[in-house]
Amino acid sequence: MMPTLSIVIIGRNEGERLRRCLDSVKAIEPVPGGYEVLYVDSGSTDGSMELASTYGAKALALHGGRPSAARARNTGWRAANGNWILFLDGDTILHPAFPRVALEAARFNSIAAVWGHRRELRPQANIFHRVLDLDWVYQPGDSEFCGGDALMRRSALEAVGGFDDELIAGEEPELCARLRGLTYRILHIDAPMTMHDLAITRWSQYWQRATRAGYAYSQMAWRTRQREVPLWVHEAAANKLRATLLMSAPLVFFCALLLSPWLAVAGTLGAALVLGRSAWRARWKSGDRVSLALYAIHSHLQQIPIYAGQRAFQRDLARNRRRGLIEYK
Repeated sequence: MMPTLSIVIIGRNEGERLRRCLDSVKAIEPVPGGYEVLYVDSGSTDGSMELASTYGAKALALHGGRPSAARARNTGWRAANGNWILFLDGDTILHPAFPRVALEAARFNSIAAVWGHRRELRPQANIFHRVLDLDWVYQPGDSEFCGGDALMRRSALEAVGGFDDELIAGEEPELCARLRGLTYRILHIDAPMTMHDLAITRWSQYWQRATRAGYAYSQMAWRTRQREVPLWVHEAAANKLRATLLMSAPLVFFCALLLSPWLAVAGTLGAALVLGRSAWRARWKSGDRVSLALYAIHSHLQQIPIYAGQRAFQRDLARNRRRGLIEYK
């Protein structure tokens, strides 16, 4: 008898994080029809394949070509037997009730994907974890996209041909756009789904993570430019403007200071008001004022490395260069 649910875990050198993920999968509440586990590895050198096998997972390795999350997920669901595919990143811990709750929420044929709340495992670890934990917070209800952890209907994946293998990031929103184009719904439920281990301890990792997002913005805008509704074109343009303003801010401040100290004071107050507005708009994400203030700074500061990622894609496009993974861990 074929299982109802196939849990597809993807990873690359996750080490103990993968062990925790596999342990959490073993602890899930029963689901009708049972489940199977598949692990897809993108060139690990830490014994991840062997570890997954000891847990009874079907371990698959990507061969040839550029490794990516999109390729790994496609390899996993195409080798799976279930009518439903639960995608997980290897650095996450699955909530035991989520598979059952998500399957119940997906009972309508119009629903292609169900996702819940992903939060950081250790938000108190450092400033990076504290701030980026709020990036995972979204309002429940119908949504335009989901993240890497999500339950998806196999027939819907087949209808759109799965993920875009060419994308090195941002493959989930692109897939969801094609699903919505077929009138499928993406449902975000108010239920815990996964805990994530960001594992960022250095500024360089924070920068690289944002750079990857910028690369994805620009790549997505270019690859979908001929669609009736291209993706992330406006976001890419807005990022360019914001990054330019931020990078020019020190020079503007210095010139204002030379002209008049009061101009510099006015500029500083203006910047403070902008940050205050950003924190106020995000107040529904957290009741912690310090976290909201830090999140406001992050929301503007990240525009610079995001723009650097956009420029990197544009250079690669001009040189006909195919970039590999952009890793921050």
